[in-house]
Amino acid sequence: MGVRARLRGSAVTVGVAVLAVGALGAGVAPGQAVAADQWRPQPGTLYISDLPKNESWRAQPTVRGWGDYFDCPVGWPAEPAEVNVWNREFTTAETALAQQKVAAFDTEAEAIAFADRVRQDYVDCAHAPQRPGVTATYLDHGVINVEEGATLQGMNTFDSNATERPHYNYLWGVGRDGDTVTLVLWQSYWGDPPVIPWKNTLNTAVKKLY
Repeated sequence: MGVRARLRGSAVTVGVAVLAVGALGAGVAPGQAVAADQWRPQPGTLYISDLPKNESWRAQPTVRGWGDYFDCPVGWPAEPAEVNVWNREFTTAETALAQQKVAAFDTEAEAIAFADRVRQDYVDCAHAPQRPGVTATYLDHGVINVEEGATLQGMNTFDSNATERPHYNYLWGVGRDGDTVTLVLWQSYWGDPPVIPWKNTLNTAVKKLY
């Protein structure tokens, strides 16, 4: 697990007070200053070169926030955290979409609970009712021994009503380093899912957090 320095106690109080005073001088409300101070340094995120080489990827920069949601999980918090979350989206010309989400929590216990909940959400999503003609199959692709652990789950859907490309594949990676969780997600309607390469990408994502 990486080493993280976290300021606590009076040092934090003084830091917020100084920031608030400076913000008032600059015409910024104290609440806005405190909110800005809640953001931690951004953890490390994936590069395009970290993704499987069988696709030609392009990407936007990493930005704050959760970003767009995929079809799963269905049970995201009604009011997800608004600070200390980042995302980066990757796409290919036609066939695949991927995304990394990173969330840093105040405590390791919160990170553990979030990772457990997301993993269960993925299981529930694959077993949720589908529209007529569509069947979904849940896939457990196993555990990756990196930092505090990572898992790769997946789902295949088949649409019997589709005239072309009836299969759709998903890979859902969840990994944790201390109080920080990363989700490394992939989906495509083309070919088999790149399970082994995506495990390598997930392994890299967790290692790069800190």
